[in-house]
Amino acid sequence: MSVALETLTGEHLLSIVPDLARLRITVFREWPYLYDGNIAYEEKYLHAYMQSPGTAVVVARDGHEVVGASTCLPLKDEMACIRVPFEARRLDTSDFFYFGESVLLPPWRGQGIGVRFFEEREKHARITDNARFAVFCAVHRWKTDPRRPANAQNLAEFWKHRGFTLLPYVSCHLDWKEPGLEGHRDHQLDFYIKSLHGDAIPNALLHKEPS
Repeated sequence: MSVALETLTGEHLLSIVPDLARLRITVFREWPYLYDGNIAYEEKYLHAYMQSPGTAVVVARDGHEVVGASTCLPLKDEMACIRVPFEARRLDTSDFFYFGESVLLPPWRGQGIGVRFFEEREKHARITDNARFAVFCAVHRWKTDPRRPANAQNLAEFWKHRGFTLLPYVSCHLDWKEPGLEGHRDHQLDFYIKSLHGDAIPNALLHKEPS
């Protein structure tokens, strides 16, 4: 059966929270995120995430089964730690649309659904907001990390083909629990950017944050 994609917004978002929570826990437990999550926390987090009027979730269904999802919302409505690298550089966060997670179960990977997730989020960003740029962040893992699987994919080329550029001096920090380890650990996440309308990347993002 072919996979169908649908973009949910507004009051329709709450219907996807349980499935999105399940997908996040399942997919993010894998490398490189190594996230040990639980349903109660995920649903609380996602309910707060859905409060932004600009939020959208692109849902992938195989028949009635939700097999993947991808989120986005205006950067100005994201949590503070995601906004800080932009606010510290005195940039207007309303110029940026933030692409959150893309989570897809293994049997449905390699079929172009990841490309569609980016296309649909960009479409949503262009028609619902005045944002000039799309941004997202990805966890920074060292190539020498002993937990790195032998067949681990480097998604940098995939993102490059989607038009995104790494911002070498822009990062944020989040903490989460990793499987098999006690307590929460700090993680660095690096930002990538793409112009939605052909604008040049702001110069402030191309240099280290001012001290």
